[in-house]
Amino acid sequence: MTVIAYLFYESVIAFLLLTPVGVWRFLCWEEECIRKKQREFQEQFREAIQSISASMRAGYSVENAMKETKKDLSVLYNENIAIQRELTHMVRQIYLQIPMEQIMEEWADRVCQEDVRNFVNVFVMAKKSGGNMIGIIKSSTDQVRDKLEVRAEIETMLAARKYEFKVMSAIPFGMIGYMKISFPEFMDILYGNPLGIGVMSVCLAVYFGAYVLGERIVNIEV
Repeated sequence: MTVIAYLFYESVIAFLLLTPVGVWRFLCWEEECIRKKQREFQEQFREAIQSISASMRAGYSVENAMKETKKDLSVLYNENIAIQRELTHMVRQIYLQIPMEQIMEEWADRVCQEDVRNFVNVFVMAKKSGGNMIGIIKSSTDQVRDKLEVRAEIETMLAARKYEFKVMSAIPFGMIGYMKISFPEFMDILYGNPLGIGVMSVCLAVYFGAYVLGERIVNIEV
């Protein structure tokens, strides 16, 4: 916000008035970080249920398959990664003789992700009714894999557009900065008077509107 306040207004008061916009942008950035972590966990979750499925096809019980999955994923992820922390917690619960249905339901409650919740719901129902656990886990693995593949294709197609969007978002600031340095006498009229403030405010409003619209276009959730 400091750069915007200087380039558009050259005013400390403008910086204070634009502080809520800075807070909003920080919250958007924080939300994007959360979405990124959720996408990473979905990939980790896919690896986990693939490993569980492979272990069960090899003849392991669900409980032992979970233990084997913890060992398998130790090769891919360190202990600080989300899926490893979750598996460590669940394995400890297994050793405490806590029912597998309860362990899985608590897992879904902790991570609060749709894929995990759907998987756990089907798993618990099949466990109680004696359904085909191997088939259910394989089906869930295929669904998660397909979803991630679609997301990867979309992100690949949008990668260039996202880069272009970032460049285009920075161009207005570069242009104003260049004009202020190269032709300060032409820019002085836009600062310190009502007309100039009005013009710059309109330009800034148009920029923010275009920026928000651009973000909505390039950020597609699958």
